[in-house]
Amino acid sequence: MGGSDNTKINLKLKVWRQKGPNDAGMFQDYDAKDISVNMSFLEMLDVMNEDLISSGQEPIEFDHDCREGICGTCSLVINGEPHGPDRGVTTCQLHMRRFQNGDTVVIEPFRAKAFPIVKDLVVDRSAFDRIIQAGGYISTNTGNAVDANAMPIGKDIADEAFKSAACIGCGACVAACKNASASLFTSAKISHLAYVPQGQAEKSERAFNMVVQMDEEAFGACTNTGACSAACPKEISLENIAIMNREFAKASGKRRK
Repeated sequence: MGGSDNTKINLKLKVWRQKGPNDAGMFQDYDAKDISVNMSFLEMLDVMNEDLISSGQEPIEFDHDCREGICGTCSLVINGEPHGPDRGVTTCQLHMRRFQNGDTVVIEPFRAKAFPIVKDLVVDRSAFDRIIQAGGYISTNTGNAVDANAMPIGKDIADEAFKSAACIGCGACVAACKNASASLFTSAKISHLAYVPQGQAEKSERAFNMVVQMDEEAFGACTNTGACSAACPKEISLENIAIMNREFAKASGKRRK
């Protein structure tokens, strides 16, 4: 771990640089000097970019948005681990106190065929959007807004639905999987509606369409190594994958009849 709150450290950074999706990329070495251990990882990159700009160099492109750990935009692989060495946090919530003075830190984008690199550390994760779109809508007649809120849902069911809905779609599960599988993401999106009454009518059909779309996006197959759940900043459970497989099997059986 780093030192006291006032400690500053120096790091060697190896950052993946790639001008565009059709260009060859490579790691470039940078010195990150006088980095406060209280900075977040993204703040450290901000400081690096200020130094690069002031010296006439092109800044490092990386994704970020809320910087509060709730959007998943800050998708980086740090020393071989999606979102870095901490568990249950996104890159923007990773602090520099996790590193020692003089450490070498390797920073690269999420690697997957379905996540093509746009530039440097930025990847295109629109494949996730298309999987969600394939799930379609729910057709439950809820009447007025107040009627929808009045539909009774048991606490146990609501808790499980919320656990699945916690998925922020960052793609760490894909980056951590040796097969680049999107099963944890897809199953979380399927499960959170499968639990509640409003999602019952189309739950099997929804699972079928989303799994088919997932396969069309060139994600790999799930071999249940558990690396996805371990890397997930929201610690989404592998149980969701079992639910997805069950619903997909039901829908496939109906189609064969």
